[in-house]
Parts: sequence; C-alpha cells; structure tokens
Amino acid sequence: MSRPVKRRPYDSSRRQEQARQSRARVLAAARARFLTDGYVATALPTVAADAGVSVESIYKAFRNKAGVLKAVFDVAVAGDDEPVAIVDRDWVAAINAEPDVRQKLRMYSDHLVRTMPRTAPVSLLARAAATLDADVAAVWRQLEGERLVGMTAFATHLVGTGRLRSGLGVEEVRDVLWSMNSVSIYELLVIERGWDADRYGGFVAGTLAAALVG
Repeated sequence: MSRPVKRRPYDSSRRQEQARQSRARVLAAARARFLTDGYVATALPTVAADAGVSVESIYKAFRNKAGVLKAVFDVAVAGDDEPVAIVDRDWVAAINAEPDVRQKLRMYSDHLVRTMPRTAPVSLLARAAATLDADVAAVWRQLEGERLVGMTAFATHLVGTGRLRSGLGVEEVRDVLWSMNSVSIYELLVIERGWDADRYGGFVAGTLAAALVG
C-alpha cells in the first residue's frame, strides 16, 4: 500500500498579504498616472505595467477604470486601504468624545487641513472627468452622496449635543457642513488664491462656529 502524500498547509495569510501589496501598488500607480496624465489619457495596461501586475487582475479587483479611481479616492480620504469605515476611525471617535462643540469643529477643520492636500487633486480630477465619462459621472455622484451621508451623521451628533444655536435642525447643520467641506472651498482659497493650510483651516473652523454656534 502506498503512503499518503503529505501536502503542505495552504498559507492563506501569505496569499492575502501578496494581494494587499499588489492592490497598494496598483492604487499608487493609478494615482500617479491620473494626476500626471489625466483620467482620459490613463490606460489600465499602463497602470498594470507600472504596478507589475496583469491588467486582468485590475479588472477583476476594480471592474473598470472608474472603479480604480473610486478606490484611489477612498484611500486618499482614509489615508490607508484598511477595511475600516470612516465612522469607525479614531479621529471620528476623538471628535465625538470632545465635550466642547467649538473644539469639535476645530478638530474637524484640522482633519480637513490634513486630508485635503491628498483628496482634493483626486476630487477635482473626478469632477472634471465626470463631464466626459458616464462611469466617472456615476462615481462622482457616489462620492458626493457619501459625503452627504457623512455630514448627516456629523450634523446629527452636533445637534444631539444641545449646544448649537437655537432653532438649528439636522438638515440645516448638514448643509452647512457639506458646503464647507466641499473641495470647491479648498480649490478657491488654497489652489486659486494661494492660502496656506493653516489659514484655510482657521477660516473653515471660524465659519462653522459662527454659523452653528454663534
């Protein structure tokens, strides 16, 4: 009787780490190509070559070029590609735990100062490409919808503190937040007018405090 063949145990953790590294290379390569060459001129075979992966693997992971753009934006917002929702991030917990409502708004403005330099270029790219590509238009609507959902959650939290100006409801607070965290504000003040990050952050914090706290 022949002896049973001993099989090496399947190392799923190594496979997952390799996939994670490949995904990170693809997103880094795509961001570089998008911001250098533009969305329309960027071809996924070029991104695949830059990242050292097959173009088929990119389609499998992201479906299409617009899907890659969405993932690039998500990484820019979060700062990483970890499967942790924004509402579960430490910086959100810190804002929620802060008892002073003005300081909450200052902390949120500081967050925008940190993240806008990496998210704004991708947002502006998506906004421009949305006029040329139906898939990107869908992604842009999704980005704006997700932003509105996030600001609704923040507005609900702020109203729940009972420390905003009298008469303000969740919808009005949401709309003020949604307007002030728009990439358009950053574009006008920082990119067009040359404001530095601290001045931009101070303006956002002061405007929010004046509108919501009084």
